[in-house]
Amino acid sequence: MMTTRACLTAHLLTYANENLLRFARKDSKFAYEGRPVGSGLLGFWACRPQPRWSCDHKITSASGSKQIRSPPRIGGRHSPSVGTTSICVDLGAFPNYGSGGGVRGGLEAPQGPPPLSWVCYCKCYTFSVFLRPAISFPIRHQSHAQSHLKQILGEELNSIQAAGTWKNERIITSMQGVTITAEGSQGELLNFCANNYLGLSSHPEIIEASQKALKEFGAGLSSVRFICGTQSLHKELESMVAQFHGRSDAILYPSCFDANAGLFEALVTPDDAIISDELNHASIIDGIRLCKGKKLRYKHRDMVDLDLKLQEVKDARLKFIVTDGVFSMDGNVAPLPDICKLAEKYEALTIVDEAHATGFFGRTGRGTEEFFNMLGKVDIINSTLGKALGGASGGYTTGPSEVVQLLRQRGRPYLFSNALPPPVVAAGIKALDILMSSSKLLEAVMANTRQFRDGMSKAGFTIGGENHPICPVMLGDAKLANTFTDKMLKKGIYVIGFSYPVVPKGKARIRVQLSAAHSPKDIDKAITAFVDIGKQLSVI
Repeated sequence: MMTTRACLTAHLLTYANENLLRFARKDSKFAYEGRPVGSGLLGFWACRPQPRWSCDHKITSASGSKQIRSPPRIGGRHSPSVGTTSICVDLGAFPNYGSGGGVRGGLEAPQGPPPLSWVCYCKCYTFSVFLRPAISFPIRHQSHAQSHLKQILGEELNSIQAAGTWKNERIITSMQGVTITAEGSQGELLNFCANNYLGLSSHPEIIEASQKALKEFGAGLSSVRFICGTQSLHKELESMVAQFHGRSDAILYPSCFDANAGLFEALVTPDDAIISDELNHASIIDGIRLCKGKKLRYKHRDMVDLDLKLQEVKDARLKFIVTDGVFSMDGNVAPLPDICKLAEKYEALTIVDEAHATGFFGRTGRGTEEFFNMLGKVDIINSTLGKALGGASGGYTTGPSEVVQLLRQRGRPYLFSNALPPPVVAAGIKALDILMSSSKLLEAVMANTRQFRDGMSKAGFTIGGENHPICPVMLGDAKLANTFTDKMLKKGIYVIGFSYPVVPKGKARIRVQLSAAHSPKDIDKAITAFVDIGKQLSVI
């Protein structure tokens, strides 16, 4: 008998012309489903046998279908001569959906429909199936080095859980919005933890623009920009971004993380120096690591320390000061007027990441510059389309045209990443259209911010940051933050706790984010839940 993966693949290709199979992998499990071409039962040989294998099956007949989880009878037989086990599902365990079945030599053809889904552990030995698949199963092999790696990582993962800082991903089962549904929760939840500052993530005009672009321009480009990945949509959005910020030019990236990864490496040489706020976003930190210039950090928003660092590099060819406009974990704002004064004093250039400011901070949403009434003072701005401006994806750099042209030639995330998909680009264009045509959403998010901050402060909570929609509820202890958020979820309020390493040790908090789409009633409900749980846990 043939035992290779190629054998399995070749055997299945018989049905490849009408392949209706879906295939997915989770850990060491493999799931697939398809439509049968005849009556039969999936059967195969698998090595590394388990005494009991659990499966998910969807059994279908002419009279309907039925989802079966962990079926009560799963057949299996060990064959010592070849060191493998044959596995199949006994269709007789499901009345009205099959007429019996079993296993003999890895294959059986009972009367009645075959299972349409099968989860298996495998190196396949022989395979026969009455489905229409074209897949190959990876051979399970674990080297000594991999075993050692898994042991080390297992200990690290256990320590994260023991510290109470494990991050669970809650599965949302609805559109992003002020109200969402999530797996494991009953009914709708009020969402106070999205970067959806203007409420545009599921705005009908955004959805319509994306759908129109999908039909007209397709799902994606299958190319980087400089080969065949630039459409008229991309140029239109870049022009709008530059116009919005009052700059000469702009360049799009898959994300703002990529914009930061591409900027510093292309721009900063060994003869240059870059000075960064110690609490800048991780993407800025990682981007700076890629460049070859001299790297210094100044204390958070400390202008005395920034002055000292500028003195250290006064002889550098170019000097760059880099800061977040608004710091995402604290909701506080960079002292931009003082930074620009020092930049002028030492002939340095300023770079500001406006991810948590663009679109909703400042009188018309133009960010930290506008907040301080100093539009045009910053030399280079990096920002995102993935928060206030539609919430899909995408980032950009805007500034002097020479900077943008250099990034098109040398920016590695730009040169080696696929172009933004047309629906995402169209969403960004429509978001800017909405933003530049009315201040209604800006006014709403700032009114909601004032209501929440005032109500929580009066209740006795410590709220970090300044007059910004990011409102950190400071708790200090990581386990307390996680317990608090679990209790909030039971009250129908979706918030997330943040702790080390996302924030410094001892400064755990629940980061609440306000949206223009929240109603005053929504905010009152959240404050009431915070107060009730805060009293239960002796926070207030």
